[in-house]
Amino acid sequence: MNVRRRFFIWILVMAGAILVCSVAALCLGQFRISLSAVIQELFGPGPEGVKDNVHTVLFNIRIPRILMALAAGAGLASSGAAFQSLFANPLATPDTLGVANGASFGASLGILLGGGSVTVQLLALIFGACAVLLVFLVTRRMGQRQGSVLMIVLAGLVISSLFSALVSLVKYIADPQDVLPVITFWLLGRFSGITKASMLFGIPLILLGTLIVFFLRFRLNVLSLSEDEARSLGVNLKLIRILVIAAASMTTASVVSVCGVIGWVGLLIPHISRMLFGNDNRYVVPSSILSGALFMVIVDTLARCVTASEIPVSIVTAIIGAPVFILLLRKTGGIHL
Repeated sequence: MNVRRRFFIWILVMAGAILVCSVAALCLGQFRISLSAVIQELFGPGPEGVKDNVHTVLFNIRIPRILMALAAGAGLASSGAAFQSLFANPLATPDTLGVANGASFGASLGILLGGGSVTVQLLALIFGACAVLLVFLVTRRMGQRQGSVLMIVLAGLVISSLFSALVSLVKYIADPQDVLPVITFWLLGRFSGITKASMLFGIPLILLGTLIVFFLRFRLNVLSLSEDEARSLGVNLKLIRILVIAAASMTTASVVSVCGVIGWVGLLIPHISRMLFGNDNRYVVPSSILSGALFMVIVDTLARCVTASEIPVSIVTAIIGAPVFILLLRKTGGIHL
């Protein structure tokens, strides 16, 4: 079976799995809802006596939460795939340039200052953008050097460490009784606090960044070329790199601003896609988008159903991601770009 046919079959399977798992997520939880009640509430009047409860849980809690999980998974996976191609580094993640730690510092600062959810989300976006701008400022004079991409990665590591230290400073000075637990829980990543307002705040930017990466997927294949080779093909490598970095960073900052830090999705999912379809980003990016969305819905459903108290999502992604990644390495003998 050729790659294109296998790709379309995979897309159909993923789309069907997303639909099934999303419907299952609507039913599952500490407050169980039957499938018939979900269908009746979505497409008609619900059963008498439970309509108000079912309507509140579905439309105010679970539907926003599931939509946010789908968007976050798709966005993080596409950003990871884009950065791995851009930096030719199989270990690149959406936080390679320090966006997640920058956004974490902004959110932690907002919580420390006693701001509401909108303030926390805005500060997270602002400082996530500041992290990327700092990386560009550090490397702006190195754009014509052969090691410019490597310098961007190294600058990202430095900026990420800087904001990580600032997050630790905020946690150190925070009130250990009231503020510190809130910051700690938020940094672990969760969808439990998702509302219609936060969903409408985060999803548009996530979708915009994901769509930009999706439409640039054809260009991602030429990022490994030299400037002269790309110029001979009529490709502006500098512009493509800026667009990819901006789109992936915007997506990551938006996810972190609403959901907190969620790891492993941007690292694991693109590798699974590459194992299935090779290194062609025409297939890897769409596959990562759908696979990431499915993975996040499943993880979020497990996080709120396994125990009576909800487990932070980032813990579940790490528990699942680390063993799966090791199995991938053992099976492939090392994943190469």
